[in-house]
Amino acid sequence: MPLNYLAIFIAALTAFILGFLFHGPILGKLWMKLADIHPTGNEKFSDMIPKLIWNFITNLGTATGLAIIALLTSGSTYLSLSATTRGAELGALAWAGFLLTSSAIEVIWMGRKPSLWIFEASISLIVMICMGMIVTTMSV
Repeated sequence: MPLNYLAIFIAALTAFILGFLFHGPILGKLWMKLADIHPTGNEKFSDMIPKLIWNFITNLGTATGLAIIALLTSGSTYLSLSATTRGAELGALAWAGFLLTSSAIEVIWMGRKPSLWIFEASISLIVMICMGMIVTTMSV
């Protein structure tokens, strides 16, 4: 079964949109407080475009990795039979095994605030579960 590139694109786009929503309209004020960000009012959207592009490219890489892992584990008896549930499990496992642990290094060694880490880790869990569900559901 080949990779579903449309599923990968949609998963990456979903991650991008969720990231915008959680860091903007939904929890943006809390995020800025935790990250100690103080807008001046002089910020320009055009200055953010390169970072947004790199963010989306990173999301594509994550979605591709999840799709490959989903493909490799599609016959596993350790994951659920339902594609949607299997995707949620896959996303949560990838989050716990890689994102949560690697980002903890920023708190342990680099002085990142634990509250900001918990905020970002929580959002990452939601995003990874959604991405996992998309790549597995659309690849059936």
